[in-house]
Amino acid sequence: MPRPDLLNPLFKSLKSMKGVGPQLGILFAKFFSAPDGQDAVVLDVLTHMPSGVIDRRAQNGVAYAPVGSIATLKLHVDDHIVPPRGSRAPLRIRAHDETGEITLSFFGSKGGWVEKQLPIGEVRYVSGEIGFFGREKQMTHPDYIVEPDQIDKLPMVEPVYPLTHGLSSKVLRKVIAASLDSVPIIPEWIGKDRRTIMNWPGFSEALRHIHAPQRPSEGDIVSPSRMRLAYDEYLAGQLTLSLIRETMVKSSGIARQMTDAITSRLEAALPFAMTDGQRLAIADIREDLEKPTRMSRLLQGDVGSGKTVVALMAMAMVAEGGAQSSLMAPTEILANQHFKTLKPLADAVGLGIVLMTGKMPAAEKRAALAGLADGSITIAVGTHALFQSGVTFHNLGLTVVDEQHRFGVHQRLALSEKGHKTDLLVMTATPIPRTLVLTHFGDMDVSVLREKPAGRQPIDTAVLPIGEYDRVIARLAARLEDGAQAYWVCPLVEESEVLDVVAAEDRFAELQQHFGDRVELVHGRMSAAAKQAAMARFQSGEAQVLVATTVIEVGVDVPNATIIIIEHAERFGLAQLHQLRGRVGRGSARSACLLLYSEPISETAKQRLEAIRSTDDGFVIAEKDLELRGQGDLLGTRQSGMPGYRIAVPDVHSHLLEMAHDDARAALERNPGLKGPDGEALRSLLYIFRKDLAIPLIKAG
Repeated sequence: MPRPDLLNPLFKSLKSMKGVGPQLGILFAKFFSAPDGQDAVVLDVLTHMPSGVIDRRAQNGVAYAPVGSIATLKLHVDDHIVPPRGSRAPLRIRAHDETGEITLSFFGSKGGWVEKQLPIGEVRYVSGEIGFFGREKQMTHPDYIVEPDQIDKLPMVEPVYPLTHGLSSKVLRKVIAASLDSVPIIPEWIGKDRRTIMNWPGFSEALRHIHAPQRPSEGDIVSPSRMRLAYDEYLAGQLTLSLIRETMVKSSGIARQMTDAITSRLEAALPFAMTDGQRLAIADIREDLEKPTRMSRLLQGDVGSGKTVVALMAMAMVAEGGAQSSLMAPTEILANQHFKTLKPLADAVGLGIVLMTGKMPAAEKRAALAGLADGSITIAVGTHALFQSGVTFHNLGLTVVDEQHRFGVHQRLALSEKGHKTDLLVMTATPIPRTLVLTHFGDMDVSVLREKPAGRQPIDTAVLPIGEYDRVIARLAARLEDGAQAYWVCPLVEESEVLDVVAAEDRFAELQQHFGDRVELVHGRMSAAAKQAAMARFQSGEAQVLVATTVIEVGVDVPNATIIIIEHAERFGLAQLHQLRGRVGRGSARSACLLLYSEPISETAKQRLEAIRSTDDGFVIAEKDLELRGQGDLLGTRQSGMPGYRIAVPDVHSHLLEMAHDDARAALERNPGLKGPDGEALRSLLYIFRKDLAIPLIKAG
């Protein structure tokens, strides 16, 4: 159904506003990340939140205005002191009120506009920051100069906004003021009780309080108005996730019949005993599979907690009922690795398994496709190539997705289309704090693997300045003599893949001078074949040092590698450092992780390195990460089209997330078709927060 006409004023292009020409239009579209080729709209500026507020209400007179404060003064203009031509001195305007004298300074003012605005002998209101020059008070470039009868044009409480190059606050404020005038009266989607308890205003009133506050507290980040809008933003997100859940889970699944014939043999074939966490997760999955609804479960476990085995048990359960499974990984390296782990176990219990990659020889590919189509192959492992149109399954019962946060909600919907009533299990090695689980996976049930499998070795972590490079090389040389293998991770360079590669190549050349051909290099711009070849040399032990950009972050398994050196560790996020460190400590030998940093180092970076040094519990690290980065980009959300917030600031508003989560589920239970006036209001909410992706999912009837 199309967007209600009522909301059209909010979706009007900013270009249609007075004073917004083509150039400013382009700037706005870029600043608000409008989809390609589209304009920024009224809603974009209204959901652009101020970063603070300037209070211009103090009008105590020159003598009582403290230096450094913002003051509004009613001044009598006494004199213009114009600097000689060619001088760099400012134009100074001397003025006074009953309490004292002040100088107004203007640098580089040409064309006499200042003298016109402040004529000698007249009275003007000026507002700006009080400074000091020599022995007297001065104001440099006042923010406002108005005539006495225009005093109401001076904003006494003024929001300050984040800006971009080429956009002035004056222009932005004008556009926001015009936008506020166009906000229609929108039906209320929050229940009266909730609004009364929380003391929240209506939606358009809240926007007014924030963009045109009468008192500084109205626009504050913890004001009722900002809280209300943050809740709205969360509610729209949670409603979307709940609708996806309804679509994927409630659209009836299959109650799977299990015989234990394969799972019991599989457990006997495992080379180690399962942890309690693994057993609990398997029990959760079994319960889901036996129900007539579709499973939609997130399996969280730190690096090395044994998620792949849990996934294989799930696949075995599904196979007992005669259905197939697919395991999808984000990269070919990872898909290869999963295949290596699974194949010997699948062979041991007679489950046919195949690795599907883009590079398969044609004959192999034909055989694999035929096996999947006739059901003789039970498990397919691969990248998203598994979901291309040419791949058909005889009876796909379970899709397992690894590292889910690499793709967003849209892909989750596409996956569920491939099989009929397919169950879904998603695995992630990024330990995700509860608030983020709700934000991004509110539509999924969650199982957590907290313990590490038996036999995993602790990793000794040390932090050193890069100045100790020679010592590091000497110690590394001694360890390589004893047959150890090491990863050397190169720094991230300002958002540029090209520079990342240069950094890696430089370090590779430098290490080759010490260790010759025992060094290999992998980076993101190499061809897949070159990467595989380098990895193979390292895996076989022929190469002892692997220099890499962060491509090794996810899922490279070389049990003999016991050392990881991370250069410029201060540039990495906590979650990333934790993931990288998890590449070692996989064998029986004790492992070491060395974090090298460059001086000077910021306070936050210090805390990050200290957090990594002091714990290897991924969940502790994830919570710390959330605390240090605030809303940060914990899941790499910018790249994967996941909800980035414009209004809600998670470390301030996270208590509203649980509330929104419960309210969204309750609203859909009461009114699954979002019908009637209440339903219409919630549909408007979804449109306002650009969640129209969810509208077609609303159940008819």
